Amino acid sequence: MRPTSRDKRPVNLDLGTINLPVTAYASITHRITGVALFFASFVLLWALDQSLASEASFLALGQLLSSPLAKIIIWLIASVMSYHALAGIKHLVMDAGIGETMRGGVIGAQLVFVLAAGAAALWGVAIW
Repeated sequence: MRPTSRDKRPVNLDLGTINLPVTAYASITHRITGVALFFASFVLLWALDQSLASEASFLALGQLLSSPLAKIIIWLIASVMSYHALAGIKHLVMDAGIGETMRGGVIGAQLVFVLAAGAAALWGVAIW
Protein backbone atom coordinates (compact mmCIF):
# COMPACT_ATOMS: atom_id res chain seq x y z
CA MET A 1 0.00 0.00 0.00
CA ARG A 2 1.31 3.40 -0.95
CA PRO A 3 1.65 6.00 1.82
CA THR A 4 0.30 8.79 -0.39
CA SER A 5 -2.22 8.80 -3.17
CA ARG A 6 -1.96 10.77 -6.38
CA ASP A 7 -5.72 10.67 -6.76
CA LYS A 8 -7.03 14.17 -6.04
CA ARG A 9 -10.72 13.42 -6.57
CA PRO A 10 -13.00 14.43 -3.70
CA VAL A 11 -14.15 11.69 -1.37
CA ASN A 12 -17.85 11.63 -0.55
CA LEU A 13 -18.35 10.09 2.87
CA ASP A 14 -22.01 11.12 3.22
CA LEU A 15 -23.85 7.99 2.06
CA GLY A 16 -27.17 9.83 2.16
CA THR A 17 -26.21 11.99 -0.80
CA ILE A 18 -25.18 9.15 -3.11
CA ASN A 19 -27.81 8.37 -5.76
CA LEU A 20 -27.87 4.59 -6.04
CA PRO A 21 -29.63 2.81 -8.90
CA VAL A 22 -32.71 0.72 -8.15
CA THR A 23 -30.61 -2.42 -8.65
CA ALA A 24 -28.46 -1.43 -5.68
CA TYR A 25 -31.52 -0.97 -3.48
CA ALA A 26 -32.82 -4.37 -4.60
CA SER A 27 -29.49 -6.01 -3.76
CA ILE A 28 -29.19 -4.29 -0.37
CA THR A 29 -32.79 -5.17 0.50
CA HIS A 30 -32.17 -8.79 -0.50
CA ARG A 31 -29.27 -8.98 1.94
CA ILE A 32 -31.26 -7.30 4.72
CA THR A 33 -34.19 -9.68 4.25
CA GLY A 34 -31.78 -12.61 4.39
CA VAL A 35 -30.53 -11.48 7.78
CA ALA A 36 -34.12 -10.85 8.94
CA LEU A 37 -35.11 -14.37 7.88
CA PHE A 38 -32.19 -15.81 9.82
CA PHE A 39 -33.52 -14.22 13.01
CA ALA A 40 -37.14 -15.00 12.12
CA SER A 41 -36.22 -18.67 11.83
CA PHE A 42 -35.70 -18.76 15.61
CA VAL A 43 -39.26 -17.49 16.16
CA LEU A 44 -40.64 -19.97 13.64
CA LEU A 45 -38.72 -22.89 15.20
CA TRP A 46 -40.00 -21.89 18.65
CA ALA A 47 -43.58 -21.85 17.29
CA LEU A 48 -43.06 -25.27 15.70
CA ASP A 49 -41.69 -26.63 18.98
CA GLN A 50 -44.66 -25.24 20.90
CA SER A 51 -47.13 -26.67 18.40
CA LEU A 52 -45.64 -30.16 18.74
CA ALA A 53 -45.00 -30.23 22.50
CA SER A 54 -48.54 -31.04 23.65
CA GLU A 55 -52.16 -30.36 22.90
CA ALA A 56 -52.27 -27.67 25.58
CA SER A 57 -49.24 -25.85 24.17
CA PHE A 58 -50.70 -26.14 20.67
CA LEU A 59 -53.94 -24.49 21.82
CA ALA A 60 -52.02 -21.82 23.74
CA LEU A 61 -49.93 -21.08 20.64
CA GLY A 62 -53.08 -20.81 18.55
CA GLN A 63 -54.49 -18.28 21.00
CA LEU A 64 -51.21 -16.33 21.04
CA LEU A 65 -51.00 -16.24 17.25
CA SER A 66 -54.52 -14.80 16.99
CA SER A 67 -53.46 -11.56 18.72
CA PRO A 68 -52.98 -8.44 16.55
CA LEU A 69 -49.27 -8.13 17.41
CA ALA A 70 -48.63 -11.76 16.44
CA LYS A 71 -50.50 -11.22 13.16
CA ILE A 72 -48.30 -8.22 12.38
CA ILE A 73 -45.18 -10.29 13.09
CA ILE A 74 -46.47 -13.15 10.93
CA TRP A 75 -47.28 -10.68 8.14
CA LEU A 76 -43.80 -9.17 8.37
CA ILE A 77 -42.12 -12.57 8.23
CA ALA A 78 -44.26 -13.67 5.28
CA SER A 79 -43.64 -10.40 3.42
CA VAL A 80 -39.88 -10.56 4.01
CA MET A 81 -39.84 -14.19 2.90
CA SER A 82 -41.76 -13.32 -0.27
CA TYR A 83 -39.40 -10.48 -1.17
CA HIS A 84 -36.32 -12.59 -0.48
CA ALA A 85 -37.65 -15.48 -2.59
CA LEU A 86 -38.56 -13.18 -5.49
CA ALA A 87 -35.17 -11.46 -5.40
CA GLY A 88 -33.49 -14.87 -5.26
CA ILE A 89 -35.42 -15.99 -8.34
CA LYS A 90 -34.32 -12.78 -10.09
CA HIS A 91 -30.70 -13.62 -9.27
CA LEU A 92 -31.13 -17.17 -10.61
CA VAL A 93 -32.67 -15.84 -13.83
CA MET A 94 -29.78 -13.41 -14.23
CA ASP A 95 -27.31 -16.23 -13.54
CA ALA A 96 -28.91 -18.05 -16.50
CA GLY A 97 -27.94 -15.09 -18.70
CA ILE A 98 -31.32 -13.37 -18.89
CA GLY A 99 -31.47 -9.67 -18.02
CA GLU A 100 -27.76 -9.20 -17.40
CA THR A 101 -27.70 -5.72 -18.93
CA MET A 102 -28.27 -2.60 -16.84
CA ARG A 103 -31.70 -2.16 -18.42
CA GLY A 104 -32.58 -5.78 -17.68
CA GLY A 105 -31.35 -5.41 -14.11
CA VAL A 106 -33.46 -2.29 -13.58
CA ILE A 107 -36.57 -3.97 -15.01
CA GLY A 108 -35.93 -7.06 -12.88
CA ALA A 109 -35.46 -5.01 -9.71
CA GLN A 110 -38.60 -2.97 -10.37
CA LEU A 111 -40.54 -6.17 -11.07
CA VAL A 112 -39.34 -7.69 -7.80
CA PHE A 113 -40.43 -4.61 -5.83
CA VAL A 114 -43.88 -4.58 -7.47
CA LEU A 115 -44.44 -8.33 -7.04
CA ALA A 116 -43.23 -8.18 -3.43
CA ALA A 117 -45.64 -5.34 -2.66
CA GLY A 118 -48.44 -7.36 -4.21
CA ALA A 119 -47.45 -10.43 -2.20
CA ALA A 120 -47.39 -8.37 1.00
CA ALA A 121 -50.91 -7.14 0.26
CA LEU A 122 -52.09 -10.71 -0.39
CA TRP A 123 -50.47 -11.89 2.85
CA GLY A 124 -52.28 -9.11 4.69
CA VAL A 125 -55.63 -10.22 3.26
CA ALA A 126 -54.90 -13.88 4.05
CA ILE A 127 -53.80 -13.20 7.64
CA TRP A 128 -56.59 -10.80 8.57
